[in-house]
Amino acid sequence: MKNYNDILGIMLLATTLFSCGNDNGKADGYGNFEATEVIISAENTGKLMQFDLNEGNKLEKGQWIGYIDTIPLSLKRDQLIVSKAVISSKSKGVLSQIAVLNSRLKTAKTNKTRAENLLKENAGTLKQLDDVTGEIDVIRNQIRSVEIQNAPVVNELKSIDIQLKQIDDQILKSKILNPINGTVLTKYAEPNEITAFGKPLYKIANLNTMELRVYVSETQLDNLRIGQEVTIKIDDAEVMKSYKGTMSWIADEAEFTPKIIQTKEERVALVYAVKIKVNNDGGLKIGMPAELWINNENNN
Repeated sequence: MKNYNDILGIMLLATTLFSCGNDNGKADGYGNFEATEVIISAENTGKLMQFDLNEGNKLEKGQWIGYIDTIPLSLKRDQLIVSKAVISSKSKGVLSQIAVLNSRLKTAKTNKTRAENLLKENAGTLKQLDDVTGEIDVIRNQIRSVEIQNAPVVNELKSIDIQLKQIDDQILKSKILNPINGTVLTKYAEPNEITAFGKPLYKIANLNTMELRVYVSETQLDNLRIGQEVTIKIDDAEVMKSYKGTMSWIADEAEFTPKIIQTKEERVALVYAVKIKVNNDGGLKIGMPAELWINNENNN
């Protein structure tokens, strides 16, 4: 009787263990962790005067990293300011002429009004009105002539203003500010090196949330939904370590199984890529292999 109870207990235990996994006791998918990697490049050309970061550093968005030499730009800016002052002095002489002509035009318009009133009262002549009208036309033509002469000067001043704005923008872009929160993965440059526009300085990625890319078969798609919670497992010292994940993307089109799948049957199969977001506690790394278990409640 005792042996019978022992056998019955072993059978119940085996049944319980079997019910805690998938039907075949295998994971629903295998993949590797990824992160969105961003390469930060120089936005100006010159000597890298300061560049304070190392691989593994955690950076915040907007954090000051360093700067590229701006002395050549500052000197060019000073030169443009001097040129603008010289050209402006020439323009002031022309503008003073226009001011004098506008004053004469105002007086002529007043005389015209007076001549029109005198003519209405038969105290003036039509010739007086014609003379004043002719004077107004002459003054207006003189103003237009001076403005035409001054146009190249005005355009040159506008051109200098645009060049000053461009230099200010280049000086601003000489400051190296980190654009996103993340961890430095690779450092490509060192202080005192000569860098150029578009040259990579460092690579950064936000590792707080990792993505697991997994390939699943068509028959598994019915069990997957965007926003669905799943279980992710990685190898640990003695047992598998589990994480909660959220399905964030499911491919619309099938593709051939990637080369990382080794068996002949799996290599010729068509699969769908899916991505699962997982909060990183510091134990997840880029490229780390992991398993996908769809039925959370049965696989914890």
